[in-house]
Amino acid sequence: MSNSPFRRMVETPDFWRLWYVGLIVATVRWVETIAVGILVYQRTDSAFLVSMMTMLRLLPMGLFGIFLGALAERVDRRLTLLVMVLVMSGTSVVLALLDRTGQLEVWHLALASFINGCGWCTDNPVRRVMIGEVVGREQMGRAMSFDVGAVNASRMVGPVIGGFLLAGTGIQGVFILSALMYCTALWAVVTVRPRHAHAAESAAVLARIAEGLALVRTDKRIIGVLLVTVIFNIFGWPFTGMIPVIGRDRLHLGPEGVGVLATMDGIGAFGGALLIALWLIPKYYGRAYVGSVILYLIMVVVFALVQSPALAGAALLLTGLGNAGFGAMQATLVYLAAPPDMRSRLLGVLTVCIGTGPIGFLWLGWLAERIGPHNATAVTGVLGLLALAATWRWWKDI
Repeated sequence: MSNSPFRRMVETPDFWRLWYVGLIVATVRWVETIAVGILVYQRTDSAFLVSMMTMLRLLPMGLFGIFLGALAERVDRRLTLLVMVLVMSGTSVVLALLDRTGQLEVWHLALASFINGCGWCTDNPVRRVMIGEVVGREQMGRAMSFDVGAVNASRMVGPVIGGFLLAGTGIQGVFILSALMYCTALWAVVTVRPRHAHAAESAAVLARIAEGLALVRTDKRIIGVLLVTVIFNIFGWPFTGMIPVIGRDRLHLGPEGVGVLATMDGIGAFGGALLIALWLIPKYYGRAYVGSVILYLIMVVVFALVQSPALAGAALLLTGLGNAGFGAMQATLVYLAAPPDMRSRLLGVLTVCIGTGPIGFLWLGWLAERIGPHNATAVTGVLGLLALAATWRWWKDI
């Protein structure tokens, strides 16, 4: 056991440093998503604007993901990660100061969401490729399970912290905590040992992007993963922006209750990630990936239609389980299918597919204004299931 790959991964300090960075960034994201969503709804009474706050965090993925994937092969990944965390920390400080001086407006929150989304879109082509370099190809699936477990653990504590801080200290306390947490992530990045060697001669960014896209077109496994990712991010993930709205209006919960409700998704996701890390073998990665998306979309519909906080929490528990399988497997499947010298590029393409989420947020926000948040969420979940059924022949080879 002492020489097992699993033990070597566990004892690799750089893996845990990168893991910690992902944990902190994800925790802050959830703290701010819930707190900002509640605050924006209190100020505007608009479900559409609440949805837009989360959409703006995803928009940079679609705009810049493919370029970052190609660029990440030519720059120092550790330095890139450091700069991104530093920028996000600075954003939280500025927002705290604006609230302190009574000048914080909704458009400030929107701009900050977009800036933080720019940092988020580096995660796959930068931080997760660094994890692969640290643990090796054989342990990538298990490493991603632990990494997704950390991200999902943040969903257990982040919403609760965000809800209670907003109720107790106001939005200023939320942003001060965010800045302090980012500082600990900066320390972790600084202590990671540089590994990436840069070629003296390399193709132009656009040429590298074209090469990556050409590979995608010839690999049915990658096509399937990317297609399912698009469906999930258009019809599944956007419902998270409606949790504060449905929690307040349909389930009649306060900020603390909304935070606790949103935590159930994280609990399920954390448990699912642990199960994947301990039991799932590579042979079943593809089935776990698709099955998780199906479970997630079904539970989105259930969450939208029930009127009991307990049943809604149970549905979110299962959406978390589905999200764990989806999150752990999407990057793993692309990483394993890609040639070593093209992993950042293809994970950049994956990031673009994740970045299609704003389409879903726009759609869900628009529909929520017309038929109500819970009806719009249920309809969107059903459309996602229909989209999966209609595209079966493209993803069945996963």
